[in-house]
Amino acid sequence: MRKNALTIRAITGREELDLFSQLPYVLDEELAGDLAAGRRRPEWMWVALRGDRLLARAAWWSRSADDPPLVLDIVDIEDSPSGSDHVDIGVHLLRTAMAAALPDGARRPEYSRFVPPDWRENAAAGQAVRDRMTVLERTGARLFVERLRLEWHPPSPVPEPSRRLAFRPVHDGEELVALMASVLQGTLDAHGRAELARMSAHEAAVRHYEDELARYASPRDWWRIATLPHGEPVGFVIPAHNDCNPVIAYVAVLPSHRGNGYIDDILAEGTRVLAGQHVPRIRASTDLGNTPMANAFRRAGYINFEREINMTWG
Repeated sequence: MRKNALTIRAITGREELDLFSQLPYVLDEELAGDLAAGRRRPEWMWVALRGDRLLARAAWWSRSADDPPLVLDIVDIEDSPSGSDHVDIGVHLLRTAMAAALPDGARRPEYSRFVPPDWRENAAAGQAVRDRMTVLERTGARLFVERLRLEWHPPSPVPEPSRRLAFRPVHDGEELVALMASVLQGTLDAHGRAELARMSAHEAAVRHYEDELARYASPRDWWRIATLPHGEPVGFVIPAHNDCNPVIAYVAVLPSHRGNGYIDDILAEGTRVLAGQHVPRIRASTDLGNTPMANAFRRAGYINFEREINMTWG
């Protein structure tokens, strides 16, 4: 083998995590736990090497050991001067990994990447983001949406209870699915709009409920329906705890009640529920283009600590 030959392969197992982590990213600290739980597999974690030097890497993640890859959440290439072949290496790696790791004919999982909130203004960070996006684009992916990642910390004041709305627990999954289907009318959420292009609002709500909300191990009595004093629902909020953080998993106002500022009351209630658990932080996210929701989070004391780039194929 030539000394500078490029090797592209999947890692052999947990013993190669140090090698895989030579290109650092915030998710690295979760890799060992994900492998142990089956949320990652060695055959889903690929590297491009020259000798022992890591030039690029890619990896998929899933919710459980029984599920196929759900998201491509790691694509990294070595920082290199302009004009080098680092982007070409990343493209070669990703094409090879997708051909080997993904089932024939299967829909390619969405790409997700956390990036600095100021990546467009920061030259170094921006170049790294654009290089990774170029790798994805050259394999056929396109930007789908950019999202704001938001965080609330306990030093911020805990919101006062609403004086306009009452809150009660969710009766059952069917009630919540019906409300979720209703709020998809006129949604500004890119994923919601994309689902409505492929299926009915009810089908999209069922999928979201079963694939995400129903999987949370946190208590369902945290979930809240917001109502007017006489009991008419106006919206809901789903405080929860995912694998890593307390989160506002879903917050929405029903279409007939939009424009009254109820989102502030509903988000405040979800924040109060989680703050009452003495959590170190609460996280949430919304599309960059969903200005009303972004503004509601800002008014509630959430800060934009990160952004997320989502790209899709086809």
